Amino acid sequence: MTRPAHLRLSLADDTFAAQGSDRYFNRELSWLAFNRRVLEEACNEAHPLLERLRFLSISGSNLDEFFMVRVAGLKGQQVQEVERRSADGLTAAQQLVPIIAEADALMASQQAVWGDLRVLLDEAGIFVLRRDEVDEAASDWLETHFREQIFPILTPQALDPSHPFPFIPNKGLSVIFDLVRISDREPVRELVMIPASTPRFIRLAGDTPRYISIEAVLKRFARLLFPGYEVQSAGTFRVLRDSDIEIDEEAEDLVRYFANAIKRRRRGRVIRLELETGLSDALANVLRDELGGADAIITESGNLLGIGDLDAVLEEDRPDLKFQPYVPRFPERIREFGGDCFAAIRSKDIIVQHPYETFDVVIEFLKQAAADPDVIAIKQTLYRAGKQPAIINALIAAAEAGKSVTAVVELRARFDEEQNLYWAAALERAGVQVVYGFLDWKTHAKVSMVVRREGSQFRTYCHFGTGNYHPVTARIYTDLSFFTADPRIGRDAAQMFNYVTGYVEPTDIAKLSLSPQHLRAKLMTLIDAEIANARAGRCGMVWAKMNSLVDPAIIEKLYEASSAGVEVELIIRGICCLRPGVPGVSDNIRVKSVIGRFLEHSRVFAFGNGSALPNDGAKVFISSADWMPRNFDMRVEYMLPIENPTVHDQVLDQVMVANLLDNEQSWELEPDGRYVREEPGDKPFNLHRYFMINPSLSGRGAALTRDAVPTLSLRRRKS
Repeated sequence: MTRPAHLRLSLADDTFAAQGSDRYFNRELSWLAFNRRVLEEACNEAHPLLERLRFLSISGSNLDEFFMVRVAGLKGQQVQEVERRSADGLTAAQQLVPIIAEADALMASQQAVWGDLRVLLDEAGIFVLRRDEVDEAASDWLETHFREQIFPILTPQALDPSHPFPFIPNKGLSVIFDLVRISDREPVRELVMIPASTPRFIRLAGDTPRYISIEAVLKRFARLLFPGYEVQSAGTFRVLRDSDIEIDEEAEDLVRYFANAIKRRRRGRVIRLELETGLSDALANVLRDELGGADAIITESGNLLGIGDLDAVLEEDRPDLKFQPYVPRFPERIREFGGDCFAAIRSKDIIVQHPYETFDVVIEFLKQAAADPDVIAIKQTLYRAGKQPAIINALIAAAEAGKSVTAVVELRARFDEEQNLYWAAALERAGVQVVYGFLDWKTHAKVSMVVRREGSQFRTYCHFGTGNYHPVTARIYTDLSFFTADPRIGRDAAQMFNYVTGYVEPTDIAKLSLSPQHLRAKLMTLIDAEIANARAGRCGMVWAKMNSLVDPAIIEKLYEASSAGVEVELIIRGICCLRPGVPGVSDNIRVKSVIGRFLEHSRVFAFGNGSALPNDGAKVFISSADWMPRNFDMRVEYMLPIENPTVHDQVLDQVMVANLLDNEQSWELEPDGRYVREEPGDKPFNLHRYFMINPSLSGRGAALTRDAVPTLSLRRRKS
């Protein structure tokens, strides 16, 4: 694939070299590099057209959240003159300069990509019209639609000394007008806020898919909105506000505190003011004065603000322009037991990989627990459950059936706080014991625990996930679900729940490693063992797959391992602050990122234990935690060893090897911070396609063979 000219200027070309320390990449710049990789998938001609548009929309939504949370945090430090430095040695003010420059460059690239995709959409028969591109027949329909569906909900507001500038909510899109009254040529300035409930794009009547943005419609029919006035100039603008929620340690009622904090978030300080390109100087100056303030980042952002809203066009029924639909499989192991989840798990540990195996198996596990008269208790963590109520309904059904049900609901799951409050209230009404966990730490571990009476004994069944209990994201995120009836793991899970619900610190953990207790220390010990192996002349190897690597202590330990001769292969989709391939520091560390049809989300860690990976004696773990300070110090997370031989092979020989073999949707991180797309060569391999075709994790297909691994290792050493 040839990279378009407007995408060839990489963040890493000089920004990383100038701003990164010798040992660390800047966290925020690394995230922007990740979002650029997402954007580049919108240019990938191997993807269907509407899927390319989806990647563009995702990159826009990602960038919005980045400003509302990460940039807002740095702005807060700057305003309060906090001198805290990042791991690469920069103050907030020093970081903001390259961050803003790269974000502006990224937004310019988004606009350029949108221009390219718009042409391709036209050729494919899907039209996103500008206001002057509507023909006469469509104009008549659109005017009727405007009068009947849009005009009644608009509230124009004059801007003059008796009408102060109104409050613009977070992500608010508005149009500002300079008008002249026709009768006496008196100038008037008006502002129209577009209600959040209004669709951003209107689909015109007819069989041909034609869309037009709401702001273009407002400008087109300004004469109806302002009869007797002539439009001199008009422009669209958009506001992003600080959307993080800070916890008040004095809060007496956490639920009420969060309900109020969500409302306050809509009124957070302006972080970014986006102006439509071509806005008149007079109108731009008004917006700068009223919304800019000393802390806001003001930018001209192109002709289409809020590019994430393009996801509305993705609803168009054009299967020829989308990925071929994929129907996840239900695990054969459970079918073999007549659909009885408990019998299947009792027989042997089971692992499934979403989205290739359906998330319905997790829902079915809880539904069976709710309906089973022998089930005594259910305990469940809920971080992001989404809007679909399948998990919630199962817990409610269990409580209504008289079972003891406990739900640990995390109120601080960013941007899901309001939904989680809603679910918590519904659960409490049904008799579920709802617990909100620690005030200072998020409960991020994904664990279900079911206690069942079997004869004269109780048996505990557990589910551990690397992703959320979220039926929608489970169709697009790759995650692992591990089911076990191992009594040692069951006892550990019970202690974890008691820790969260009653602050009873675990004292005798057999298998789990938990943060903020000792997860980082356990990882350090495992890496130290590989260092000792390498120094003793044995093979030292580490494979790790996660979303982000930021923690300085872990990074330093990996540098120590590399210097000792340990071979380290890291698969990190997003942020990576570790600098690989630096002579004398990280010669033996390789970092790759996989960006493709599905979002790689599972966390898997493997340690060679004296032999080359993969091997039967390797230590393999799944986890809910990335390697970030917040995951080790500010969250309740788990790491679980995978010891069943079959499951061990599935995770190590299939999931990890497939990720390392992938060369069709992988990027390699260079020592200077650039990400370079891998070239498939004469042996192309796409791990998503492989698992869609080969149902190996359900025990029905051939696994990736270990014969591929020596070739993989040799190829990587040669490169």
